[in-house]
Amino acid sequence: MPELTLTSSSPAGLRVDAVVVATLQGPRGPVLAEGAEEVDKALGGRLARTLSALGATGATGEAVKVPGGDGVTAPVVLAVGLGPAPARRRGEATTYAAETLRRAAGGAARALAGTRRVALALPAPDAAAAAAVAEGALLGAYSFTRYRNTSADQHKAPAESFTLVTPAARERAARDAADRARALAESVALCRDLVNTPPSDLPPKALAEAAASAAEGLPITVEVLDERSLKRRGFGGILGVGQGSARPPRLVKLSYAPDAGGPHLAVVGKGITFDSGGLSLKPPASMETMKCDMGGAAAVLAAVVAVARLGLPVRVTAWMPLAENMPSGSAIRPSDVLTMYGGRTVEVLNTDAEGRLVLADAIVAACEEKPDVLVDTATLTGAQMVALGSRTAAVMSNDEALRESVQAAAARVGENVWPMPLPEELRKSMDSQVADIANMGDRYGGMLVAGLFLKEFVAEGVPWAHLDIAGPAFNEGEPFGYTPKGGTGASVRTLVALAEDLAAGTLRKG
Repeated sequence: MPELTLTSSSPAGLRVDAVVVATLQGPRGPVLAEGAEEVDKALGGRLARTLSALGATGATGEAVKVPGGDGVTAPVVLAVGLGPAPARRRGEATTYAAETLRRAAGGAARALAGTRRVALALPAPDAAAAAAVAEGALLGAYSFTRYRNTSADQHKAPAESFTLVTPAARERAARDAADRARALAESVALCRDLVNTPPSDLPPKALAEAAASAAEGLPITVEVLDERSLKRRGFGGILGVGQGSARPPRLVKLSYAPDAGGPHLAVVGKGITFDSGGLSLKPPASMETMKCDMGGAAAVLAAVVAVARLGLPVRVTAWMPLAENMPSGSAIRPSDVLTMYGGRTVEVLNTDAEGRLVLADAIVAACEEKPDVLVDTATLTGAQMVALGSRTAAVMSNDEALRESVQAAAARVGENVWPMPLPEELRKSMDSQVADIANMGDRYGGMLVAGLFLKEFVAEGVPWAHLDIAGPAFNEGEPFGYTPKGGTGASVRTLVALAEDLAAGTLRKG
């Protein structure tokens, strides 16, 4: 993780390798945004004209480099576009959306890969804006290099340090915001690293060990159930999914409890370390990214680690049901019946609908502790991507106020989440002739059917929300903003924001 410092000094005189300023789309070309004044002055007031001559417009996502020189110590000035200027009343200061600043800083960090020291002179007049810039830069400076040997020198390393220029540099609120940004970025990087790790190196046992390692030195208690403990306690869903693999399943519970009497958030994450589809085998192309099918488990681990690092006054329990879904002579078959934790039976009609089986076990276990709020996150259905694309997650809930709270928290941190219904008429399609419920239902609305299945295992009176992050958890396209290709860390920051809301007493539920 790059170093992050705050300063109120002029960016023109900082001893760095590049300084970043922002531009806006103006009627006749790029217009310099706040924060660029000292750099422009040092360049003789010609910065906007130079950028325009190079074809810059100030559009969102744009990144244009010009030489430093003259009165600017840095040899390179990078101008990143913020898009059209925000509307404001006469005499008022311009206010930028936090996500606009995050993405601009993240784009700058990616554009300056290979540059050691970077100064960020983006609009950051207060602690809130400084926090957005810091978070975006740290998230954008991510790189996964564990498996690069002979090709390592062909890939530029992220910046080693960021100096954030803000007039609020000496304020306690700004320093606290920078610390929070660092904790969040480190936890998101943890999630991304785990998602990017090849499944050969991350079976359930190894992921459980990684969870315990991540919690070391933090006030987090870790409990791991192996296959014998899972069988003894009746976790039939996790065992059933994992029985086709030579690498047995695990259930990891991480508990952060600074105050036993405080509010309690339970988070459950799907942890299929590789999903072949089981005997309902996926096509080869559909397996290529299935190392990401444990993205939900990685997210809840990263979230509880961030909460502990931040010392939030809220109890958080994370549940990671881990299994590898493989075809073999011992794998579950379509038409098999599993007895889940808690006693409900499930007829397995499709072994590729396995995520809901491991989640159901963990949801029942989480509900036994009667949390104030329960949220699960999972790369659950391809139907989510059909409905909402690859960048927007879905949220479903048994509590309308909680669903709105999740959406609001996600919007605040810059994660796209869209509310979806749980239509009762679809529930009947999961009726089984031989068991309490089937793991498949109506072929239309598959994302909603999966949500309804999970709802069946939520205890009466527990406010619950389900995040389907199948698309956003893994970016198969080009990097954008602060989002890299590969594992993205989807839902980590939303879960932390929910914990903050619960601790502050502002999280709404019915």
